[in-house]
Amino acid sequence: MATADPFELLASTVSAEALNAGCACRTLDPERLRQQLERDPALAGLAQTLRETRPHLFASTAVFISPAVAATLTAAVAAIERVVALPAYTAQALARAPAIAAQDFGPKSVFMGYDFHLGPQGPRLIEINTNAGGALLNVALARAQLACCAEMDAAFSFERRSDQLEQCFIDMFAAEWRTQRGQQPIGTLAIVDDNPQSQYLAAEFELFQQLATRHGMDAHVVDAQALQWHDGRLWHQDVAIDLVYNRLTDFYLVEERHAALRAAFAAGAVVLTPHPRAHALHADKRNLIALSDDALLGRWGVSAVDRALLGAVVPETRMVTAEAAEALWTSRKQWFFKPVGGYGGKAAYRGDKLTRRVWSEILAGDFVAQALVPPSERLIDFDGIQSDLKFDLRAYSYHGQIQLLAARMYSGQTTNFRTPGGGFAPVLVV
Repeated sequence: MATADPFELLASTVSAEALNAGCACRTLDPERLRQQLERDPALAGLAQTLRETRPHLFASTAVFISPAVAATLTAAVAAIERVVALPAYTAQALARAPAIAAQDFGPKSVFMGYDFHLGPQGPRLIEINTNAGGALLNVALARAQLACCAEMDAAFSFERRSDQLEQCFIDMFAAEWRTQRGQQPIGTLAIVDDNPQSQYLAAEFELFQQLATRHGMDAHVVDAQALQWHDGRLWHQDVAIDLVYNRLTDFYLVEERHAALRAAFAAGAVVLTPHPRAHALHADKRNLIALSDDALLGRWGVSAVDRALLGAVVPETRMVTAEAAEALWTSRKQWFFKPVGGYGGKAAYRGDKLTRRVWSEILAGDFVAQALVPPSERLIDFDGIQSDLKFDLRAYSYHGQIQLLAARMYSGQTTNFRTPGGGFAPVLVV
């Protein structure tokens, strides 16, 4: 594959798309990445462990987007949050969720993740996640980039913004606490998941624990099954837990092993973020049906400006029903099928890859069909071999405000962190 010289690309006003397609320069400095991951002495050896156990976590280059795309992402997230706040939208979303989602103690939920594909007409929303992982890992990754040439120095100025981001993340958790607890001092923080040390992004738990500790918090990484509920408090061993950074994928806390956390949350005895209500309002894939229905949005009173924006950004989404089965099967190449409560690309299928067996499983489950939006591609150089990888964009946000943009590069149907040369990548606005 012929590759354009990056100096020639930068000598004229070129698009971000041209850079993605023509500049294969490696920008990741492995030693700088090690330094960033191991800024705290307690994390010594973390980078080596990640290289050995998660070799495709970090891509070796950055992804470029235009200022117009960045502005559209910002506007789209804000518009969606305005729709989510509407009483009619809230009522519809909560009506199909378990009763626990009706609990509202005030917190908005940290680290919302809006995932987009970047098509010829601009960014298109693929899904929304309420416990989007990788933010701190992406801050470290951004700090480890070196400009591929002098002309790109300004675009690679991450250091100051990344320092601000860490404070922004701490302030976000403090805001969640104040919303429910007022001016009480922040209590003990638990970063909670099932068997956290075995999770693919376990390193991020350690990074967040050290960040919280540096800011004066008493923070622990805790296995959800080790929590106990008694005497009106949530406990881990002999330590009372007051604030929970929730990384569980049991979004409604229905599993028995999460009974203690469920009881503490229902009683208002712990500040939980993200929480079941946020999942019901944002991450249930059926919400995409409403967000892509212009007529419904109009009846709900959504402004013409927001409706036009959402019409351009949110692909048409339909419920898979027996009545619609024949039409959806016939037009399956135009659709991507996802379970309503899915996450991480699990049990998600491109229509053109469907077999009759998988189709019968889709019909027997709760799935939506989303208009297929192919992802953009990024040229990479991995071990001297150039190839094109797909990528998506993730906007980490809080209360409708984007904090950080990152990309995930991959091959296959969905992001997988198994692609040589793929993984998380920083996003540069050029």
